[in-house]
Order: sequence, then structure tokens, then C-alpha cells
Amino acid sequence: MAKSKAETPLPDLTDPQYYFNRELSWLEFNDRVLHEALDERTPLLERLKFMAIFSSNLDEFFMVRVAGLQQQVEANVTKLTPDGRDPLQQLQDISDRLRPMIKKQDEHFEKVLRGLLAEKGIHILNYIDLNVEQRTYLQKFYEDHVFPVLTPLAVDPGHPFPYISNLSLNLAVVVREPDTEDELFARIKVPKVLPRFVQLPKQLGVHDEQKKPAVWTGIPLEQIISHHLESLFPGMTIEQCYPFRITRNADIAVEEDEADDLLLAIQKELRKRKRGGSVVRMEIDESASDQIREMLMREMKLEEKNVHQIKGLLGLGDLMSFMSLPLPNLKDSKWTPIVPPPFQRYRESEDTENVLSPEEKSESFFGEIRKSDLLVHHPYHSFSATVQEFIELAAIDPKVLAIKMTLYRTSGDSPIINALINAAEHGKQVAVLVELKARFDEENNIVWARKLEKAGVHVVYGLVGLKTHTKTALIVRQEEDKIHRYVHIGTGNYNPKTANLYTDLGLFSCREELGADLTDLFNFLTGHSRQRSYRKLLVAPVSLRDRMIVLIQRERDRALKGEKAYIIAKMNALVDPSIIKTLYEASQAGVKIDLIIRGICCLRPGLEGISDNIQVISVIGRFLEHSRIFYFYNNGEEEIYMGSADWMQRNLDRRVEAVVPIDNPHIFQELKQFLDLMLADNRQAWELQPDGHYIQRRPEGKEDEISTHETLMAMALKSSNVT
Repeated sequence: MAKSKAETPLPDLTDPQYYFNRELSWLEFNDRVLHEALDERTPLLERLKFMAIFSSNLDEFFMVRVAGLQQQVEANVTKLTPDGRDPLQQLQDISDRLRPMIKKQDEHFEKVLRGLLAEKGIHILNYIDLNVEQRTYLQKFYEDHVFPVLTPLAVDPGHPFPYISNLSLNLAVVVREPDTEDELFARIKVPKVLPRFVQLPKQLGVHDEQKKPAVWTGIPLEQIISHHLESLFPGMTIEQCYPFRITRNADIAVEEDEADDLLLAIQKELRKRKRGGSVVRMEIDESASDQIREMLMREMKLEEKNVHQIKGLLGLGDLMSFMSLPLPNLKDSKWTPIVPPPFQRYRESEDTENVLSPEEKSESFFGEIRKSDLLVHHPYHSFSATVQEFIELAAIDPKVLAIKMTLYRTSGDSPIINALINAAEHGKQVAVLVELKARFDEENNIVWARKLEKAGVHVVYGLVGLKTHTKTALIVRQEEDKIHRYVHIGTGNYNPKTANLYTDLGLFSCREELGADLTDLFNFLTGHSRQRSYRKLLVAPVSLRDRMIVLIQRERDRALKGEKAYIIAKMNALVDPSIIKTLYEASQAGVKIDLIIRGICCLRPGLEGISDNIQVISVIGRFLEHSRIFYFYNNGEEEIYMGSADWMQRNLDRRVEAVVPIDNPHIFQELKQFLDLMLADNRQAWELQPDGHYIQRRPEGKEDEISTHETLMAMALKSSNVT
């Protein structure tokens, strides 16, 4: 007799078949980045940019993720990921997925993009294509600018195999001694102090049929070196020369519990990184002889699986340099962030005679925040006229008593840093938590943290066992007989450069509850406070995980009662197994779930009986989606939260994060409209399939094209009355 529905056993939602592998999901994200380089709708130089980003992303992936997996294999770690793979299996699957992607990139650059660039007057030539005049010029260029910098390093019994630095481009050279016929090996490092692509003078460049010179004509530096090797090895016969490039383990591991001084511990580890750890990848020209490849593998202790044979140029991340060419017709249209209307009201207009004093500017600026919560959305809204101005005005405002901030990443010449120094010099209490463990920004963070300390800023270097990832600022201001606290709670770093590239949200508020919460949070970050509850904020690792699970379960319970239930969550990555399991349970109960996940997504959508009601999209375009927003229908009493945290174990358990509920009805509707726009996108959106692959949406029939980034730029212009 068949079992009744009630007797049918429920599926085990922890079964590995219901989870995608984190590393393979990241590779799918990078493949979507590569697609922008292949997409004919992308302006030509932007295609080069995306090709460069794809390569740079892979460099970091190998330096950190692949390096970590290799260390686990060497340590005989066999722990399985939620998708059921051990480290060795992950490495094999990464290789199987990645090699076709790299081949696709190389072939597209060589067979498609080079030709398209030439049609637009950008000629990246090979040395073999040069005429006599061009070769004569490059020989002089080599003698004057390149040869003095080069240092060939021989390998023989008296010269051990040289250390090869991380991400360096090199030439492997075999020379023959004419008298003895002995073959000898040498390595030449292609110097980074010179441009990777050397431009020829206009008169020696390619000319079109009308004899008009090309916009740019040049050649890769390594080819100039390889065709002038006789000057480095006089009297020797050059037998072989092939470019190769290596990637080393560059992750930093600090035993914080054993470090008396975290700053000194990080500095020590940075010195190790500069030298680099073990080699995790070698890229080499596919025409390289077995002799060269095997010798390099032997000396750097590599196996065949660590070697990537490249057909064409190595190190395509250097293509980013072509974005500096003055060819606006080959790039995305220029975008200048607008100043949101509330922040325009106090600014000087060109046709007014009334020039506001700094005190009047500050009074007007903070007055706008006192009236109502304000939302800024970068890069559509100006960072300098909002967030930066918030700090700069506070620095010189005589009514401001204190400024407190968290800094995870910022630019080295950041006006934010200068404003904080200015504030300290004006006698204000300035406290800054600097996260020294922000990967690949550790050295920069140390430099400007020292600068802040010298100016009298109270600098705290993070918490033991936790990274401080929250994006928060608190201004304490004396107004008449009362102190007001002004807050900025964001999703992105206080970095004016990335604010033009990353899409991020920021909430300004003067609400007492948020000011009190941030005061408690900063006391937790700088003192010995062990705050366990907050009035409004959801804080990791204290309350964020539990509250998010409760909110998902609340929608599940509504659906089980037959009520409408709906969740929208936008973030960079969804990895946490506990959150994924809770989402599966909500889907099984009938909750409609739309996930907007830019990068890694370990949840499998569209599985019958498991995730039928879950849709996952990824939006990739001219800006990097970076904001995090969480929407819950709540039986019509809708709620929206925004903040710094992804749904990953590290964000929920090992980082300090802050997520804020949106209480202002206008801002609520603005964020809901933004989420609806992304869900309707049919230009930049990709839909995740049950098998782990993504399919890009395209307009069907006469359907209008909807691009999130283009639409939001148009909306920003309209809101500011700019035509």
C-alpha cells in the first residue's frame, strides 16, 4: 500500500545535493564578468576593462581561495563542505571548470578584440608585425629605457634558482655556450616600473587608408625584451625564450590571541606576504618546450595541475591601462553623480550673492537630517557632497563635540582621513576603528592609521577574533541645551574612489534610538563593553543571525496559515547553510522568495519540493552591485532592512556588522522600488538555474529593455532637475 502524504518522509534539507559549492559558484560569477567582455553590446574599451577585471579576480582567487585549499590538502584535511566535497575534489572541480573559461578569454582577446581594437585605431602589435623603422625605434627605446633596468639571473651550480615574486611576469631563457655546446637557463623579470604596453610615436604608428595615424600603436614590453636578448647574453646563442607568470599564496594568518600588539603582528605578516608563500599557479606560453615547463615546475615544486598554458598574452589584467585612452565613444557614457535635493538646499548657487559661512553650511546640513531620515545611493548620488561633507563639516563645526567612525577600506589620499585629522586638530574627540585585517588593504590601513594617531585621533585596531566590517559614523553635536547624535549607517566603505564604482546605500538619521545604538556599538568596539541588545540595530555577531532566521520563519508561518508571504533579499553572497536551510523551509511552506545575489550563491533554486518558490538573479553591469537589502512582507506590515552584512558565516559569526530597519515611509518605498526594478531587469540580470549555471535575460519580442544602472542614472538626473 502506498504511503499517505502525511507519512511521506520529509527531505533532509542538509543533504549535499541541495547546495552549490562556494568556489564553483564564485567561478560562475567571474564567468558572468567575462561575458561582459564578450558581449557586443558592451562598449569596446569597457570590454577590455571587464577582461582585465576577470584576470585580476582570478589572481586574488588563486592567492587566497585556491591557496587555502592546497594547504588543506597538504595538511590531510578531509572535512566536507555542505555540498559534499573535500578540498582535493574542490581543486579538481575548480580546474575542470576554470580551464575552458581561460581558453575562452584568451581566444576572444586574440581572435576578436584585437581585430575590433585595430578597426578603432588601437593596434596592439606583435614584434613580428613591425617594420624596419619601428624596430629601429624600439631598439633605441630598449637601450635607453629597458636594458639598464634588467637583471638576468642565471641558474647553474653556482647560481641557485632565483626567487620569483608573486604576480610577476618573467621570461624563461635558454642559451647555448658555443664552445662547450652546454645549454644554460636564465630568468629575466619583466620590470613593473615600465609600462606593460609600450606606445610607438604617432609617426611610426599604423596609418589608415587616408594616411591618418592610429590612435595608439604599441607592443607588449616582454616582446621588446625577448627580441634583444643578445645584449644580455653576449657571445651566447639564444635557444629558447618564453614568458611565464606565477601566483603565490598571499593570505595572512595572524594568531591574534598570541599577539601582544595586533599592529606589529600584521606588519610582520605583511613582510612575509611581500616575499610570498608557496607557488599555487604558473601561467606559461603554450608554445613553451617541455624542457622549460618541466624545469620550472621542478624548481617551484609544482604539478601539472598547477600549470595553465596560455595561448596569447599573459597577465591580461594589464589591459586596464587602455581605459585611459581619450576615446569616450568606446566607453560607457560619462556619469557624474548628482547631489540629492535635500543636500542641494543649503549649497551656494552660482547666481546668488549670499555666500554661506562654514557654520551656516553645517547648520543647514545637519538641519536637513534633523527634519527627516535621508537616503543616499552611490554612485547615483555624490559621495563627496553627502558622506564626505558630513565628516568634513563636522570636523570644523564648533558645535560638534565628537566624531566616531569605523574604517574598513579607504583610499590612501582620502579626504575622509584629512577631515578626521582636521577634527582632532580642532580639539574634537575623534575615535576611529581601523580594521587592520581588511585583506590586501592591510598595508594602506597601517599607513594612514599611524597618520591619524600622530594627529591625536584615538585609533583602535579591531577586536580579537572579529573583523569590523560595519560601515558606521556617529557625530555628537551640542545644539542649544541638548546634545544631538547624527548617524550614517551604510553598506559600503568610506572610500571616495570606490563610491564611483560600487553601488552602495547610506542612511543619515538623527533619531535618538539609532544614536544611542551607535553609541553602544562604538563602546563595544573601543572599550570593554559586551553589549548584547540594541534598540533598533541588528548587530553581528550578537543578534543579526538569530533575527534574520526569525524573520524568515515568520514568513514561513504566515504561508502555513494560507496568508501571503514574500521575501526579497539582495546581497553579495549567500553561503550560510543555516540560512539556506531556513529559506528552503520557507519555500516548502509556500513563501515566494526573490534573491538578488551578485556573486556566490550556494542555494539551489527551482528544485521540486525544495525550492520551487525561490528565484535567484545576479545583476552584472557598469557598476559593482554592493548594497545589502532585506525585505519581508509580514502580512502587509512590510519591513525593510539595509546594512553591511551578507548571509555568510563570516559576516554573521566572525565580523562586526550593523543592519538597520527602515522606518521612514518615503525611504521604504524608494528601496522597494529599487528592488522591484532589479527583479524586472532584462539587460543586466542573469537567472540561476537548478544545475548551477546562469542564463542572461534578454528582452522578448517588443519588450522594452530594462537596465538597472541606466534606469537609476536617469531617475537620479530627473530627481535633481538635471536635463
